Amino acid sequence: MTNNNILKFLQKITQLDDNQIIEVFHLIDTNISDKRIQGYLKDKDDKDYLDCGAVALEIFLDGLIIYKRGDSGKKKEQAKVKLTNNLILKKLRIAFDLKDDDMFTIFESVDIQITKTELASLFRNENHKKFRYCPDSILQLFLEGLEVCEKG
Repeated sequence: MTNNNILKFLQKITQLDDNQIIEVFHLIDTNISDKRIQGYLKDKDDKDYLDCGAVALEIFLDGLIIYKRGDSGKKKEQAKVKLTNNLILKKLRIAFDLKDDDMFTIFESVDIQITKTELASLFRNENHKKFRYCPDSILQLFLEGLEVCEKG
């Protein structure tokens, strides 16, 4: 999944318009233009398409956490780790305040049966022996399930 696709999914799920997306970026002290947001949301074959890099997506996800949950008061340092599907899943879990049961419901809504152990392995440190990498297919299905559950 591309960062642009993830951003498009999240815009659809949260029903944020371009101005609200800009507001989410501002929550992390990032100025971004309406034109850039529109470019991120264009199809790849569109002449105005802009690639949403990992840094921009991570800033959006961190802003989304504040937008949906409120500011914790902690100063966020720029991340020094690579933005992975596991980290995206973790940030979405925080932003939408999802507990284990919520995660199971979301996965079940897209016909994925996942055990508590399998779920926990997605959120472990990469160096942990029971860490499990989250493939694009699982992240995409999770986003589809989140969309279904947010609407329902």
